[in-house]
Amino acid sequence: MNSAKETAAGGPPLFNVPMVLTWARIAMIPMVVGVFYLPDPWMPMHWRNIAGGALFTLAAVTDAVDGWYARRYGQITPLGAFLDPVADKLMVCAALVVLLSLDRVDGFVALVIIGREIAVSALREWMAQIGAASNVAVNWLGKAKTVAQMIAIPVLLFWDPLFGVIPVAAIGTVLIYVAAVLTVYSMLYYLRLAWPHLTGRE
Repeated sequence: MNSAKETAAGGPPLFNVPMVLTWARIAMIPMVVGVFYLPDPWMPMHWRNIAGGALFTLAAVTDAVDGWYARRYGQITPLGAFLDPVADKLMVCAALVVLLSLDRVDGFVALVIIGREIAVSALREWMAQIGAASNVAVNWLGKAKTVAQMIAIPVLLFWDPLFGVIPVAAIGTVLIYVAAVLTVYSMLYYLRLAWPHLTGRE
C-alpha cells in the first residue's frame, strides 16, 4: 500500500494523520484501565465510570476517523494497516478485563469475544501465508460485530443510571450479549469461507 506522500528514503511515512490517531488510540488503553484503579478520594466511582466510558468512546471515534481519512486522502501505510486492527483488539480486550474485574460482564461472554479475536486473527494470518487472505477479509458481518462491541463496552463502562432513570447497566448487558452472538456468528462465517483451504479441498 502506498501513501500519498513518500519519505525522502522512498518509503511511506511512518507518521501521518491516521497514524497519529492510531497511536493516540493505543495510548488510551492504559488510561481506560488505569482510571478504574484510582483511589476513591482521588475520583469517586461515578466519575471513573464517566471517564472510562468517555475515553473508550473517544478511542472508537478515532478508529472510524483514521480509517476514513487514510482511504480518503491516500494515506494508507503498511504500518498503519498492521497497527489499526491491533489497537482495536487491544482496546476491546483491555476494556473487557476491566469489566470482568468490576463484575459487569459475564466471564463466558468475555472469553467468547476475546477467544474469537485470537482465533480469527490466527486464521487471517494463516490464510495470508497461503495467498488467500481475501477469502477472510473484513466484511459487513465483521463490521456489525465491531459496531456492537463499540456500543456495548462504553455503555457497560458508564454503568450508572442515566439521568437517574435510564437503566444503563441493563442496556449494556443486553448489548454485550448481542455482540457475543455476532462475534460467534462472524467467526463461524469466516471459518466456513476458509474451510476448503483448511481441509485441503480448495
